[in-house]
Amino acid sequence: MKTIDLKTPTMMGKIHVGADVIDARLPALVAGQKNFVVTDSNVFALYGAWFTRHFADAEIFVLSAGEENKNFGSLYAILEKMSAAGLHRNSRLFAVGGGVVGDIGGLAAALYMRGISCVQIPTTLLAQVDSSVGGKTAVDLGGVKNIVGAFYQPCEVLVDPTFLQTLPMREIKCGVGEMVKYAALNAEIFDILERNTDRLTDLAFLSDLIVACIQHKADVVQADEKESGERCSLNVGHTTGHAIELTSGLSHGESVLYGMLFETRIAVSAGICEKEYGSRLLALIEKAIAIEPNAAVDFSGIGESAEKARSDKKNSDDGKIKMAVAKCENEWTMFSLGFEEYRAALVQAAK
Repeated sequence: MKTIDLKTPTMMGKIHVGADVIDARLPALVAGQKNFVVTDSNVFALYGAWFTRHFADAEIFVLSAGEENKNFGSLYAILEKMSAAGLHRNSRLFAVGGGVVGDIGGLAAALYMRGISCVQIPTTLLAQVDSSVGGKTAVDLGGVKNIVGAFYQPCEVLVDPTFLQTLPMREIKCGVGEMVKYAALNAEIFDILERNTDRLTDLAFLSDLIVACIQHKADVVQADEKESGERCSLNVGHTTGHAIELTSGLSHGESVLYGMLFETRIAVSAGICEKEYGSRLLALIEKAIAIEPNAAVDFSGIGESAEKARSDKKNSDDGKIKMAVAKCENEWTMFSLGFEEYRAALVQAAK
């Protein structure tokens, strides 16, 4: 078991990674207080016996799977169930699932009685390498992703790679998308992925790389918990990625891959991203996209999809679209374009 400390002004948390983390840490985390579990219908169907074994005395809320359920109605239902269960400030919430469960479960923990203890147990590759770490919690509103939320750090994150064995290939691809994001920011991760593009679906290889991705994120979050500077780097590909996600039907990880593809092409064309490095990064992104090619993807209307980028949280009142892009090895920058310029560049990049 590998343990990574994450210390911020609001919390001293620990992230444990390994096939033994559940047996090593969960019994102690469950003991001594009332517990409440948030999971989704997919995870509960796969791991019903696991929940019975580890959470026999806990109230379990099963959210219908899917991003469309990460909304205020679901959040209200969770909070209502927490209240009915008689939870108190010393109670603990366990979010067991992918990014949707982690986001909405973490926000429920942040809101209930102004904050109760939260443990994240991510079950997808994307959640294990990214969304379960760092304390971002949120729900969607008005067709805009994660626009209502809070920074609320879990006391512990238990990352067990054995959960990955039940993931469909599309979910593996989504997690690899976030790993490629870290590669764009971290030369060591880039080198490992670039040398092993034939192993992007090898669970043993991916499991070994989880710690490096988490360590990178933990270092960034410790330096900038509330995303006022360095943490913005973790949004590489996300401005366009969120716009694609909201209009294409693609998942978050797939959309981030295409967001990185198009934004890197734009950055190279504008001279923001070094050409040779950009070529290598684009080749890696394309390898990840090819894990499970989606023939139904049609970007002919991406000019209209660009409208969704207007609501991105990184933007400011000047009306410009802001993108976090890789600049060269181990360097990134914020890159802004006026909306019409952004839309035209995006249409060109998607050809």
